[in-house]
This record gives sequence, structure tokens and C-alpha cells, in this order.
Amino acid sequence: MNAIAHFTARLTFETDSSDVHATLPAGGFTLVDTRSAEAWAQGHVLGAIHLPTKDIAARAAELVPAGTPVVTYCWGPGCNGATKAALEFARLGYPVREMLGGFEYWAREGFPVEGRSVPVDPLTTVVTGGCGC
Repeated sequence: MNAIAHFTARLTFETDSSDVHATLPAGGFTLVDTRSAEAWAQGHVLGAIHLPTKDIAARAAELVPAGTPVVTYCWGPGCNGATKAALEFARLGYPVREMLGGFEYWAREGFPVEGRSVPVDPLTTVVTGGCGC
């Protein structure tokens, strides 16, 4: 596979917290937190819906209209829960992308969360102005 095809495919099926934050207000997709009820209660992305991976096959149709683009996230880069959830949505025929970095990097960048307050992490984002990518 050549580099253009490889990176085009990645951008087709993956996104990051900065891009999701920039496009979430405009809508056009459903952001799905795939973690446990306990993790959701601890904190989650403002505007996301909660649908644990184990429940996607049974409940996706009641929460996300067919054909609606979906972006999945889990805890962070050390977890493949969002990948597993994206696969479940893909099996159901939804257009789907995975948000790289998950809730961890969303919170570290200082984007809006519901739940406990999470400070901005200067190791993962510029404290003012974002990374510019």
C-alpha cells in the first residue's frame, strides 16, 4: 500500500479530539462514549451519548438513527474499546470513525466535559491556542 492510500484510509476511519471538538457544534454525527456506566458517571464529553460496546448491537437503532455517522471513543490511547465499538457500528452499517486519544486526550486538551473537572495537561496541548494541526 502506498503512503497516500494508507493515510487517506486512516483519515477516513480515524479522527482526533481537536477535530471532533471543532465539528461537534455543527452536528452531522453522533458522538458515542463506549465505556462503562461508572466511567461515564465519572466524566464524559459534553454532547456525547452513552452506549457501552456490549450494548451496541442491541441498542444502537433506538439511540442513533440508521445511516447517521458515528464517532466512538473510550478511555484513551492505551485502550482499544473505541475500535471494538467502531467495528460493532460498522457491522450494523453505520458510517463510523474512531476518536484517537479518547476521553483522556479530550479532557487533557481542556475541552468541555460533564462530570468532575479535569485540568488542562500542558504535556498534550498548548495551554492557549491549541496545537494548530
